[in-house]
Amino acid sequence: MQGIALSLLVLILGRPSTVAAQTSAVAGDICPADLGAQVDAIANRPEFSRSRWGILIQPLSSTTTLYSRDATKYFIPASNAKLLTTAAALQKLGADFRIKTSVYSGENGSLYVAGRGDPSIAEAQLKSLAQQLKQRGISQVNQLIGDDTYFQGSAVNPNWEWEDAQAGYGAPINSLIFNQNAIDLLLSPQAIGQPLKVTFVEAKLANQWQLQNNTVTVAQNESEFIEIGREFDRPIIRVGGQLKVGAEPESAYVAVVNPANNFLQYFQQALATEGIPVKQALVASASRNLNQELATVESPPLAELVRETNRESNNLYAEVLLRLLGKVTDKMPVPQENTGESGLKELKTVLTQLGVNPNSYILADGSGLSRHNLISPEALVQTLRLMANSPAASIYRQSLPIAGESGTLKNRFNITPNRVIMQAKTGTMSGVSALSGYIEVPNYEPLVFSIIVNQSDLSTAKMRSATDEIVLLLNRLRRC
Repeated sequence: MQGIALSLLVLILGRPSTVAAQTSAVAGDICPADLGAQVDAIANRPEFSRSRWGILIQPLSSTTTLYSRDATKYFIPASNAKLLTTAAALQKLGADFRIKTSVYSGENGSLYVAGRGDPSIAEAQLKSLAQQLKQRGISQVNQLIGDDTYFQGSAVNPNWEWEDAQAGYGAPINSLIFNQNAIDLLLSPQAIGQPLKVTFVEAKLANQWQLQNNTVTVAQNESEFIEIGREFDRPIIRVGGQLKVGAEPESAYVAVVNPANNFLQYFQQALATEGIPVKQALVASASRNLNQELATVESPPLAELVRETNRESNNLYAEVLLRLLGKVTDKMPVPQENTGESGLKELKTVLTQLGVNPNSYILADGSGLSRHNLISPEALVQTLRLMANSPAASIYRQSLPIAGESGTLKNRFNITPNRVIMQAKTGTMSGVSALSGYIEVPNYEPLVFSIIVNQSDLSTAKMRSATDEIVLLLNRLRRC
């Protein structure tokens, strides 16, 4: 890794804002026969002349098409890929499935902590394990050995972009995860012209990382953005950008470099707090058959993991779900087989059994962070409809952001002529904006839809605004 130049992740900051209906979308009701022309009027605007739209709108109760535009073609879905990952996880694993993390006794005063990819582990869970060990009479540990072998393959998807792999949202995926494998920073503006105050939320990390602060506090009429990156071979975090004077602090997240070692470091501290000193901590090079379980913690049920995945668009959770599919497969696992690749195969098997056309999508990851993902609006609408008729229907639907209320849709559709009752998954990356889900139309029947913009040079705000206009058209449908 020597000599690799630092790459910067650039975050353009926009204060939360409500989405108001544009003038063209506040007229009266719309007959289904007129919907196509009105959607086309938005998608065919000159500003979208170089962009690609993929749209499919259908009643939830049937496959009758109200509007279709390149619905069977492939598009980069961004985080709409999570709709497929979470559907397959619920179908295969069940809503009550939990991920177990165990501590086993070893020889000569050693302990093995075996991770199975629980993405929810934080200080409380490590404290619980330490307290259970204390109750078992463990007073010291010669070797604390981390078994990080449950998930095989690279912790970072090779199809992810370099700058994404540095950010907290692109954190590595392994078997022993702590605090979502991310380092939390808080950036606070000072007086105009002064650097931002950069604070490690975990204060002790300040001694482990070298911070290069190239930020500045600017006047109220200036734009805001944050640049954050780190080196992979040295403990250096570089922060750049600017925030307005008097603005609220902004959170930023950097992916950890060695997640298993990071887990062990914090577990060692939790043990020390309970009066259990550890002489040595190391990551195991290979898995072992372990028998006597001394302590264990479990994740929340899968239903809650799926809700975090979809509502907050959590990439790490999505990638864990994909790998769990690769572990709980109907076929005997091949030793050392990439668990992520196994998960992609199992995802396709499960969704095909559900009824989704296997040729309507190609996935390279479970989160949508890869630009190698290709999904048609048809695949997304099929998945949404089939899941609405599955035993996990309510759990799946309730995991989605609610327009104007929760998750990634909290600040959209806040101010509209009529309330928008919608549960949908967002997806955003440069040149890509996607929205797929369910909408309850006041004077019509429930709809399922997928709206994707690709290959656009427009800002995220402009792509979202046009997408929201189309949703507002759907909200005005009536039978006629």
